[in-house]
Amino acid sequence: MLERRRFVKTASMAAAGVIASRHPLAAQIAARSTVHNDTRLHYVSDSIEAQFSATAPEFLSLHIDGLGKGRRGANILQSLGPMSGYLVSASRSGSTLRVEYRSNLADAASRPMWTVECSGNKIVLSSAWNPNVQPAPFSFHFNLNQAHSTVLALFRKDGLLALPALMHVPGQGSMRLTANVPSFGLTYDSSRSQQTADLSLPGATLPFQTVAYTLEVVAIYPNLPGIGGDACFDPFRRGWLDVLQLNPTVQALANNTASDSCAFCYYEFADIAALSPPLVGELTALAIVRQTLDRILAGGFAYGMPAVPDHPGTTSDTYPSLVIAAANCARDGGGEEWLKTNYEGIRSWTESMLATDNNGNGLIKYCVSGNSSIWPNGNPPYRPSNWWDTIGFGYEDAYGNALAYRALRNMAMMAKRAGKDADYARYLAIAQKLRDAYFKCFFDPATGVLGGWRSKDGHLHDFYFLFVSGIAIHYGLIRKAQANAIMDKLLAKMREVGYTNFHLGLPGNLITVALPDCVDKRGKGRFGCGVRPDNSDGFENYENGGATGAFAFFTLAALYDLGRKQEADKILFAMLDEYDKNGFSQRTADGLSTDWRRWDGTPTGYEGLLTDDYYAMLAVPLRQSEIVWKSSYRPATNLT
Repeated sequence: MLERRRFVKTASMAAAGVIASRHPLAAQIAARSTVHNDTRLHYVSDSIEAQFSATAPEFLSLHIDGLGKGRRGANILQSLGPMSGYLVSASRSGSTLRVEYRSNLADAASRPMWTVECSGNKIVLSSAWNPNVQPAPFSFHFNLNQAHSTVLALFRKDGLLALPALMHVPGQGSMRLTANVPSFGLTYDSSRSQQTADLSLPGATLPFQTVAYTLEVVAIYPNLPGIGGDACFDPFRRGWLDVLQLNPTVQALANNTASDSCAFCYYEFADIAALSPPLVGELTALAIVRQTLDRILAGGFAYGMPAVPDHPGTTSDTYPSLVIAAANCARDGGGEEWLKTNYEGIRSWTESMLATDNNGNGLIKYCVSGNSSIWPNGNPPYRPSNWWDTIGFGYEDAYGNALAYRALRNMAMMAKRAGKDADYARYLAIAQKLRDAYFKCFFDPATGVLGGWRSKDGHLHDFYFLFVSGIAIHYGLIRKAQANAIMDKLLAKMREVGYTNFHLGLPGNLITVALPDCVDKRGKGRFGCGVRPDNSDGFENYENGGATGAFAFFTLAALYDLGRKQEADKILFAMLDEYDKNGFSQRTADGLSTDWRRWDGTPTGYEGLLTDDYYAMLAVPLRQSEIVWKSSYRPATNLT
């Protein structure tokens, strides 16, 4: 997005023997161990595997399993390198490991500056005050190339992260972080260039001479009917929160911990957050969404808003996304006061969105025409109208208008809650006008599906976009008979073109985008713009038909809405299996990542982890029971 375009040593046999007596995965663990083999400082349980430094208070490695099933993903952490100045001792009592770090400048009998205790699913880090030596912070050095860990919490006015907090590791689970001194703030930062993030826990001070931090390994997910102990849903349980990544540099939810914050993604974060149980203590995921929105309400910037050179105007999906996210926050317990404070700001987003309808037909518009052949060679000076920003969406955008329809109905709900009766009636009427115009504008009788956008010259651009028809059906813009006919056409086209690798997710489009409608012409087809006249060499690359988890939710949701469970399950369970392997967040040696792949699985992405890939987790609650949805989630059912 703004940055979006820029681009062992085996453990000893003795160690293996010690581990084998403690854990059924011993052979795998021993084979994975690197550079260190000090079994005194190695802890293994069904929830945790940790290796501690023999020279300073830090982890050398950490793996967790939120479900406590002994599963091991990638190492979360990296060491800062050899450090000295500490005397280290370790002891075991039953299933508990205790590691003590004393300053070599202090008396050997003095209290340890840091003590680590591991037992079951908990790690307790304790710091004791020493009048002669100030305890250094205990730091977590997250290696984002190995695992895109994040820390979810609220930022204080001083820029520090407030307690309690939640560390989350995609595909592994979470660790609730609490402290006996909750007033302490944590230092949290990240680096995109280094692909690292750092969290520092301050040690004891003179006023607080004993400080204890507790890390509890858990899995946080909605309590759904019907999944019980079914292991097929374990990836859902471990990875429900994978879509939430907090970037400390911008203090907002983002593509990942070290990437851009994109306002047109905020509704995805809010939809997951709205169904999430409390993260830790009273901290909720929606509170973090609210803080992200507060930043924009206070005049902050996020990708999708006007900026040179990317956007001459706000994208068609940005204001709708902000309004939908705000509606989720307003419906939350305690959201009434927040809505009262911010109603006019949220309303201004809605009015800015509506002001783009320059011909009065009820559809919102983008300031770029979307006409074919307007995109120059090389790096484009501006971007299209929505999230799919290497495809020439413009003017009347089918995806953006579907979001706008949901946003208008959500705005009507907020107006009613705020006692704004005139606004309530007005926004409902405008939503209905949009719905009346939608099908007429975007349905393509030649293909029997919805086109992606109608450009200013009147041409409908249709490349069999799965997500466009999916969102229109799910949001109630298409009636059931029409919706089933559209899905029939799309699935038949999918069979015709031979796409079957559902573990990779879904392509955004099933046939290649025509070269005149391709935007980013760098990289010899790297971003979907090839050199052949038919653009066949650009197809399957990145947003031009590349396979991804991003927006697969809308196809799944449409199928489940229509009662086509078997067709949806074929896609969903293949994706769940891939989530179980962390298949959407791997990197090759040359830096390409699996957030986008060609249909044969060849990686073409670059983010490392793209949160949108995990929005498809929302299909599981939809599949299991519509009762779990918040009453105002759906803008309208209309599937009759």
